[in-house]
Amino acid sequence: MNVAVIGLGLIGGSIAKAAKQNTEHRILGMDINESVRLKAKLIEAIDEVCTADDLPNCDMLILALHPRAAEEWLQQSAASLKEGALVVDCCGTKRRICQIGFALAEKYHFQFIGGHPMAGIERSGFEASSGKLFSKASMILTPGQHCDIRQLEFAKRFFLSLGFARITLSTPEEHDRIIAYTSQLAHVVSSSYMKSTTAFSHAGFSAGSFRDMTRVAQLHEGMWTELFLENREFLAQEIEDLIKQLQRYRDAITNQQEDDLRALLKEGRELKHKIDELSNK
Repeated sequence: MNVAVIGLGLIGGSIAKAAKQNTEHRILGMDINESVRLKAKLIEAIDEVCTADDLPNCDMLILALHPRAAEEWLQQSAASLKEGALVVDCCGTKRRICQIGFALAEKYHFQFIGGHPMAGIERSGFEASSGKLFSKASMILTPGQHCDIRQLEFAKRFFLSLGFARITLSTPEEHDRIIAYTSQLAHVVSSSYMKSTTAFSHAGFSAGSFRDMTRVAQLHEGMWTELFLENREFLAQEIEDLIKQLQRYRDAITNQQEDDLRALLKEGRELKHKIDELSNK
């Protein structure tokens, strides 16, 4: 099969490399940066550079672009896609891209499945990509109501072959609601945490806790701005809920309410234990 990866950044580059290493598919790569295209071809991360003329011959296309770029590319290119082709995006929010993708797929007779690889590192770009990025990770798929089950099964097999440990099926709405808590809120908290003036004095006074809390503050502000605003209702609610919890801790500490503070800490510890137990089943 001809598999085109549109966008050869961290995620797209890693998908291309993993597919080249682990499948027999012919991998084509498209990127706006000429040096990235040439580098990908030179190191054999792709078999060929993908051009607009190649799109009608692609059996599967993976959109590894930021949300707005993915929407624009799909709207501009949908009419050129092969009938029956499978398109999977990799955006971090799903409702808007799936709404656009499902409508275009119906109009132009291809299959669209929303996707979100739950993997990443602090660095971005093709240079940071790795064929092992998805090892033990989860791949979320959000198929539409009329999705061809054979295409869905192929997508599941394809992503498992790249190293993903599990496939999680969801709806676009459920995905965005949960991801607001599990991913987006963590980035907001980490970014906010860095705003303390005490951060400049951390050397010699910090260890694992500081490292863990600040790791994802090294984000790509352009992409995360798009993601936060697209998911603003769910994310704003999670931020509001967190503020309420922080206020409980602040009040117990300020008022020296030892029993209340101990209860809050115990509750958090027990919830963490319970959630970990459920996750390991």
